[in-house]
Amino acid sequence: MQFKQLSKKFKTHLSSLYQEGEVQALLLVMLNHFLNFSRADYLLKKDHEISSSDLLKFEAVLKELKGGKPIQYIMGETYFYGLKFKVDQSVLIPRPETEELVEWILSVCSTQFSVDSLANKIITHQSEIVNILDIGTGSGCIAIALKKHLPNTKVYALDIAEDSLKTAKQNAELNNVAIEFIQDDILNPIAIGSIFSILDSKFSIIVSNPPYVKEDEKPEMHHNVLANEPHGALFVSNENPLIFYEAIANFALKNLKNNGLLFFEINEYSGKQTIDLLKAKNFKNIELRKDMQGKDRMIKANP
Repeated sequence: MQFKQLSKKFKTHLSSLYQEGEVQALLLVMLNHFLNFSRADYLLKKDHEISSSDLLKFEAVLKELKGGKPIQYIMGETYFYGLKFKVDQSVLIPRPETEELVEWILSVCSTQFSVDSLANKIITHQSEIVNILDIGTGSGCIAIALKKHLPNTKVYALDIAEDSLKTAKQNAELNNVAIEFIQDDILNPIAIGSIFSILDSKFSIIVSNPPYVKEDEKPEMHHNVLANEPHGALFVSNENPLIFYEAIANFALKNLKNNGLLFFEINEYSGKQTIDLLKAKNFKNIELRKDMQGKDRMIKANP
């Protein structure tokens, strides 16, 4: 079988699940993963024959794709903010909008904090090392991306799930960054108190992409997400959809510096409610930001 015939086979078998452009993108991911092909390589070699051993690999992936399993879980990896991450069904697949949140944090850091370029150090105006906490870290994508680009900060990452933390630790090793991982429940925090004995100061930044999809929004979601990604990292009750934002905001009031920053990724439908929650707790300089699709998706505030 030629590569162009393989492409046609994928389009035929996956047409009910994906649009044609999406199928082509999936095939290119596999070509890169198995054969280190770029798009240009594929265009140059689409008339070439595929070896029988490689064909077996592609057909095995096609079978899983037909069953609705996301390509990232099949490959066991994905990319986030230019970095490679291991992913399995214990963690959410990192999304592009979360990359936008990381970009916002890095942008704010470059203006709010001094940068000692010679020492490659990010410091506050009071020359204190910046402590960052990522709550609900999952794969560790936010914490690791921040640490990679702010190497002299101290980054802490919290999650309730042991299997998620195991994956996050592997990703920290993969990307050669040192992060302090904490297993705890932010709704009833216990373990996190132990880290304050080693902190030089309170946190400069607290960031979270917590569960925020309401149960009644499930019909709007892609079947692949519902069938494969961890529901505990996605869903909240219709009755109390801001439960994690409330808990994290309360934690931030006690544990952020006076000039510290709280960042949230939010449900696109809950921007006003999240702002109202923060205002009621006397947070200041609250800013709501849209993602590239024009959806309300990120919030920044000061305690």
